[in-house]
Amino acid sequence: MSTSAVSVTPDAVRASLRQCMDPEVPISIVDMGLVYGIDVTDGNDVEIKMTMTTKGCPLHETLVSDVTRFAKKVPGVNSVNVEIVWDPPWTMDMLSAEARETLRGMGSLTNMATPAPIDYATAMPQGVGNLVKQEDGSMVLANEHDQGFMVNQAIVDFWRSCNGQRKITDLVEVFAQQTGLQRGQVEKEVMQLVKQLADGGLLVIPPPSPASSSSPPPPPSAQTPAGAAAKDDAGN
Repeated sequence: MSTSAVSVTPDAVRASLRQCMDPEVPISIVDMGLVYGIDVTDGNDVEIKMTMTTKGCPLHETLVSDVTRFAKKVPGVNSVNVEIVWDPPWTMDMLSAEARETLRGMGSLTNMATPAPIDYATAMPQGVGNLVKQEDGSMVLANEHDQGFMVNQAIVDFWRSCNGQRKITDLVEVFAQQTGLQRGQVEKEVMQLVKQLADGGLLVIPPPSPASSSSPPPPPSAQTPAGAAAKDDAGN
């Protein structure tokens, strides 16, 4: 059957977008309530109207690229246009029931261990868990409790860069290089990612040892990205 004979529906596009993760939290953009509307023309061109959690999000282009890619996974889709709008502004009330449950689950993991507050000046996060690739190409990070969180490549790259030897200030620089942005543009996102991945049981933050606090971490070229073993296990 030719693509021109395939009838694309908004529901099919929305179903595919449920595999597209918010770049800052392991929840789909649909469950986050970011997708405001999906229109499909007679020629199977897709128009997506959506928002972001905050204006000026430095991962704007990453998210638009991900949305476009997942929309094009639907058989028959031709072009995809993503329009970012700010009216109505996004609020937590737009989260789906599934998203609320995920966030509650992440919070419950935090309560189980009752971790100390993160010291962002000295903390050296270590990525834990496993990366699993699904048959449809989507990626899941699973913690030791076998809870899986769907993630995108930006989150995976950040998780791998957390190798227990980089301070968060160093991770800001790494994340800026990975995304092609300036440090000042990603500092807030890095802080949020550290907390959210730690809450999800995907990062641990060991207390700094006297030796590590007095000597600088090795240069990035000498470090092994966290999650390398998970990458091999996933066949990535």
